[in-house]
Amino acid sequence: MQKYALLSLVLAGGAWLRADPLIDRIKERVGTFSGTVSLYAKNLDSGATLGIADNDPVRTASTIKLPIMLAVFRAVEDGKAKWTETLSVTKAEKVSGSGIIASEISDGVSLPLRDVVNLMIVLSDNTATNMLIERFTAEAVNSHLDQLGIKGTRLMRKILGDGTSLKSPSGWSAVGKLPENAKYGTGKSTPKDMVTILEKLEKGEIISPEASKEMLAILKRCQDNKGIRRKLNGYTIASKSGALDALRSDVAVVYTKQGTRIAMAITVEGIPSIDYTPENPGLLMIADLAQIIVEGMSGK
Repeated sequence: MQKYALLSLVLAGGAWLRADPLIDRIKERVGTFSGTVSLYAKNLDSGATLGIADNDPVRTASTIKLPIMLAVFRAVEDGKAKWTETLSVTKAEKVSGSGIIASEISDGVSLPLRDVVNLMIVLSDNTATNMLIERFTAEAVNSHLDQLGIKGTRLMRKILGDGTSLKSPSGWSAVGKLPENAKYGTGKSTPKDMVTILEKLEKGEIISPEASKEMLAILKRCQDNKGIRRKLNGYTIASKSGALDALRSDVAVVYTKQGTRIAMAITVEGIPSIDYTPENPGLLMIADLAQIIVEGMSGK
């Protein structure tokens, strides 16, 4: 198994410990950004990996919706929920930001559980996310992560949207109430944790092979194509992205044209200005790094 070591292996004097064209390309691109870049990538077929601060905690933004989906599937598998049940749209759960429920769906409308999950992932619907947290609880999400051996990822609370406080008092997890975790917002994770989740899905190890396959199918329908998907036209990609004012993140399995599978998680923090256009420098960074990783790791 080949291991690429990046920023974690920079000498005090600034010299790199090993020369590799892939490392050189990533180093050059990351060096153009004034903020911080965290990433982890793994060729799921060869086992080759590379990372930058891959075990450091980062704000998840909407990538935390991936673990939420896992917990819902777990509850259905355990008989604690049914796909045929419905969830009611309420004013208390409506928040601004991505999605359509808050702006287009009337209060009191009942939506099938499966549709709410699809909206949370495919459109990154914030209100759908809050509806699911209300139904299944943040603690259940974190408990399921523990069952999977994922210790560095935690759902802290429901999504605020443009608000400054939760409309519902039931939206917090125990760790989310800790003062030291306030800086993470909705959730925290590490690039390596996210890739581990994706690898487990790809191996059919989360809940069941059938459930894992179904969750990957939902991720493949994600409509955000401004990050990892941006420059990888013609590739099949299962992904979930996230955005905050100064942050962009994206996690994905890329099914390459060489027949290999590359899982990656990239977070760009410290974007200098608020910019929600497709030309956000964080999105451009993620797109470039994803292209470099796929080109450099497909045959490794």
